[in-house]
Amino acid sequence: MTNVIKIDDARIQDHLGKIVRGTVEETLNALLDAEADRLCGAGRYERSDGRRDTRAGSYGRKLHTKAGEVNLKVPKLRQQTFETAIIERYRRRESSVEEAMIEMYLAGVSVRRVEDVTEALWGTRVSPSTISNLNKKIYKQIEEWRNRPIEGEHPYLYLDGIVLKRSWAGEVRNVSLLVAVSVNADGYREIVGIMEGHKEDRAGWSGFLRHLKERGLTGVQLVISDACLGLRESIGDFYPDADWQRCIVHWYRNIFSHVPSGKVREVSLMLKAIHAQESHRAASEKAAMVIKQLRAMRLGKVADWAEETAQETLAYYKYPDRHWQRIRTNNPLERIMREIRRRTKVVGAFPDGESALNLAAARLRHIAGTKWSMKRYLDMNLLKQQQQEIA
Repeated sequence: MTNVIKIDDARIQDHLGKIVRGTVEETLNALLDAEADRLCGAGRYERSDGRRDTRAGSYGRKLHTKAGEVNLKVPKLRQQTFETAIIERYRRRESSVEEAMIEMYLAGVSVRRVEDVTEALWGTRVSPSTISNLNKKIYKQIEEWRNRPIEGEHPYLYLDGIVLKRSWAGEVRNVSLLVAVSVNADGYREIVGIMEGHKEDRAGWSGFLRHLKERGLTGVQLVISDACLGLRESIGDFYPDADWQRCIVHWYRNIFSHVPSGKVREVSLMLKAIHAQESHRAASEKAAMVIKQLRAMRLGKVADWAEETAQETLAYYKYPDRHWQRIRTNNPLERIMREIRRRTKVVGAFPDGESALNLAAARLRHIAGTKWSMKRYLDMNLLKQQQQEIA
């Protein structure tokens, strides 16, 4: 056999695409005609006593579908406006195409890439303003989600902030977003709030905590966070009975910034030994020994700072030992913050604070709707049992 049959895949795919588009176009036009017959009360050219209207020709419309761009002949009626459930008036894209563009943007695809993808898939290039208008459709749902009532009790509350860039009067400035994640009474993680804080200061945190409390956040026993400016004082204003746990990871980093690089490993082992003890008393005694060792290493400034702040990192010892590893750091919320940073990195500078807030909230809402947030990782019965023993 000397003759080899060669198959042109590109031509076959193009031919199949034309067949699919033709079928979609024919089907949609048939549905439009049927809808027009229903509104008229009779078919085209049909004489009937039940006729309510007559046709007045049609006009052409282009519609972008998953199969590509199709040409529609939308009927016109003499006495009434042609309204159809098949396609909304003035719509230029199939709803599934619009949903796909929104999902791409929220999933982390830049606007420029969305333009390229839509042109490759559907033969049309959308503008940035079109994507912005589409995203406004979900902003209302995001706002409702941000302000939804908070039900039940939430013993553990994680707080943190993230700084993004926004354009302002020709300049690029910072905008702070404050985020709260809790563990509810059933032992599930729950994203309870996100809000623009302007600055991570006492006024910003007070406004955020007031927002959470007005929505019904109750039962807070332990707040886990970094030592953000004004945060600890704000917690006392709104949840005076709650303990505050300073994130030990951030505490280590703060200390390492004042330790010579050659001694970081040695100091790291010393600090970790404090939080490896079996009780609060043992941890406090170990902290005193470490502080003494730091002075012997001529790290007086580090020793003074550790002596002043070490007890702030030991609040978790008051709670069940099975929970210690999870509630002594802000890591559960840090992972969420990395997801937000990953998504917002492709944007660069936002046009305003609202768009930054909505995009970050959309990512949080997506996370809240996955199995990630429904994974049981804390046995809250232990907390209730320990509370009863203390009482």
